[in-house]
Amino acid sequence: MVENSMVVTATFILYLVMMMGIGYIAFRRTVNSSDYFLGGRSLGPWPAALSAGASDMSGWLLLGLPGYALASGFEAFWLAGGLLAGFWLNWLVLAKRLRVYTVISNDSLTLPEFFANRFRDNSKLLQLISAFFILLFFLFYTSSGLVAGGKLFETVFGLDYSWAVIIGTLCVISYTLFGGFLAVSWTDLVQGLLMAAALLIVPIVAMQNDGGFSAVFDGMEASNPHLLNMFTDNKGEALSVISIVSLVAWGLGYFGQPHILARFAAIRSNKDIPTARRIAVIWSGLSQIGALFVGFAGLLYVNSAMGGNIDDSEKIFMLLVNALFHPVIAGILLAAILAAVMSTADSQLLVSSSALAEDFYKAIVNKKATPKQVVLVGRFAVVFISLIALALALTPDNTVLGLVSYAWAGFGAAFGPALLLALYWKRMNRNGALAGILVGGITVVAWKQVSGGIFDLYEIVPGVVFSTIAIIITTLVSKEPSPEMLQEFEQMEQEINH
Repeated sequence: MVENSMVVTATFILYLVMMMGIGYIAFRRTVNSSDYFLGGRSLGPWPAALSAGASDMSGWLLLGLPGYALASGFEAFWLAGGLLAGFWLNWLVLAKRLRVYTVISNDSLTLPEFFANRFRDNSKLLQLISAFFILLFFLFYTSSGLVAGGKLFETVFGLDYSWAVIIGTLCVISYTLFGGFLAVSWTDLVQGLLMAAALLIVPIVAMQNDGGFSAVFDGMEASNPHLLNMFTDNKGEALSVISIVSLVAWGLGYFGQPHILARFAAIRSNKDIPTARRIAVIWSGLSQIGALFVGFAGLLYVNSAMGGNIDDSEKIFMLLVNALFHPVIAGILLAAILAAVMSTADSQLLVSSSALAEDFYKAIVNKKATPKQVVLVGRFAVVFISLIALALALTPDNTVLGLVSYAWAGFGAAFGPALLLALYWKRMNRNGALAGILVGGITVVAWKQVSGGIFDLYEIVPGVVFSTIAIIITTLVSKEPSPEMLQEFEQMEQEINH
């Protein structure tokens, strides 16, 4: 795809060596399970902020959103706006309380463990069901990331697809396996900066080449005037309320994403959270604006250089990089796609391994496991989960990719209402949490199977609504929390207000 492939290859190899070096440094600082799964709760504001953002957006930010903007025009602002609002609210309403409460609740290292400790669930059923949802959805999420990485290697280097996926998988496994959470977070810091830089540089250069902002908008209007209207689709038909709500509702998913929430629990101090929130929101806002304008500017390139036809709109970022930049710069910018894929895949692997090690092995199999044993199981879990995800990635099909499309909604509906109410409603109990998680997850899966009318609404909306109702009703009809639970909640409130 890019001329002078040797230069591009050298750039990629240098980038991967840097990531491996960061992973080795983190390995030397990883001693126990707290270090491996939460970095010893030592993240400063910059790595916490950019790690949360980079692990969230993945390759979707450089491929999916620009492609959607190219095809849909200003309609994409609804989606980007909903995501930015959800990202900001997640930091605002959850970060501080989750950081404090996970420490108070017996130093909980994972989301399922927090639910079990918060609600004194000695049966471990709540922890097991939460861990099951995490493993199920993240298995397919991780597989999709490996598929994306494989296609990038295949496109850029002309590698056989299978070998491309295997090479990408080995890179992700290596620094996640040894360095754990610190490796993931520190590499995410670098990857997040690279992603943002690429998304700002490419549209700026593209628009300068096209004649500036006005030329881009004039070109969009000449191509299809409906692209400049937020309230109509690219065919000129008015967007329905269901369509707009569905786009904006993507922001609801943030409240239940385990790999993002882990950054809140791992931050060094509550005092760092306001700074981290500002960094994270600015990063997300600039990156999404850049991604939208990659699509807008790319439309002119498609019309002028490709006769108005493009087989896959999600390739527009790579096409612009190839057309506008020297191979050395192109290699760096294309590495941003790899960074986006890796930054999410490693986080998903780590959260999945923590679910196996902490929520299955330590909670059920060996309750007396030492910290070193838990870390060892966690590392084996990374390899085990990666191999399953690799097998799925080597034989991708519509069923796997279809599950990935609503995994975001599944996490948001299953965990979002349960976590929000667990942090803000002291009356909530174990039965309410269990009902909310089950109802939210099942609603998303069931809603996705039906289409037409109200069922065209994005499944996260009914999932969140039904989950919230289930939590409230089940909690109110079952026994009140124990005095110890109420006292723990009051302790959390006092620390938050201190």
